[in-house]
Amino acid sequence: MTETLPIRAALGTLAFAIMMTISATPAALAQNAGTNGKSAPAAAPKPASALAPQTEAALQKKIENYLRNIYAWGDDINVKPGPLTPAPMGDMYQTTVVVSAQGGSDSALIFVSKDGRYILRGELDDLNADPFADLIEQMHLNGAASRGPADAKVVVVEFGDLECPVCRQLEPILQQVLPQYPQVRFVFKDFPLESVHPWAMQAAVLGHCALQQNSDVFWKYHDTVYEEQDQITPQTASDRLMEIATAAGADAGKLKTCADDPKSTDFVRASIQDGTTVGVTATPTVFVNGRKFVGPNANALQQYITYDLRPTK
Repeated sequence: MTETLPIRAALGTLAFAIMMTISATPAALAQNAGTNGKSAPAAAPKPASALAPQTEAALQKKIENYLRNIYAWGDDINVKPGPLTPAPMGDMYQTTVVVSAQGGSDSALIFVSKDGRYILRGELDDLNADPFADLIEQMHLNGAASRGPADAKVVVVEFGDLECPVCRQLEPILQQVLPQYPQVRFVFKDFPLESVHPWAMQAAVLGHCALQQNSDVFWKYHDTVYEEQDQITPQTASDRLMEIATAAGADAGKLKTCADDPKSTDFVRASIQDGTTVGVTATPTVFVNGRKFVGPNANALQQYITYDLRPTK
């Protein structure tokens, strides 16, 4: 079982594609207040660049209300549609709806017809483009811990949490599979789930600081934290994580200075944002040249690596 943000329980059903009817047009919604409840004749939809703020707000509210009704989301769940922009296909707008609760959040791309009648949840793929290029770029791998050739043809990226038991289960798989492919680069990106793991952020920040001193120091720290995960508690985390880092070879003074610097926490939060941007909602989430799997899946790891290392036809 993977470690997930609590919000995922409330948002799971949003992952299904939906195509459903909405009754009124955005123009009618915007004008209802001035017609004593009678619908005004529908006006021709304007392009997004000229969409009146009142009309856009009315359609956003309609999307929100419809999703709340479909998924029974009460006032404890925040549902916020973003700006409406022209969709790359059909006579439709698109918007990103952000849903948040309990300290977690998720988002989904929503398409809505310009007459305000239909809504579609899904993704569009361009058959003429590399389907993973944008995703890989959004991960921002510079500055993250890595092993393997910098110019590797295959890059494995793990978004992990040092307090996550399922991430620890992935470790022996990585240690068994990756040595078979020395030409593959492995990158570890921090994604501490603070809402469920009380010392995960602290461990991530200290790991970042260990990496600033030496890559080998970081990997020794990384491996030992997983090995001792069950023995570390919120009460002992500060001292024990520091002890693990110094035993790995880090200078204690430099480590503390770095850990106290807000920029170190900002770096970890930027890594979390990178993960959120590319759709990470559970740990561990692994990308092999952009192909994603969640959890300790040895078969997927080996299949994806083997596929991308095959001779180019």
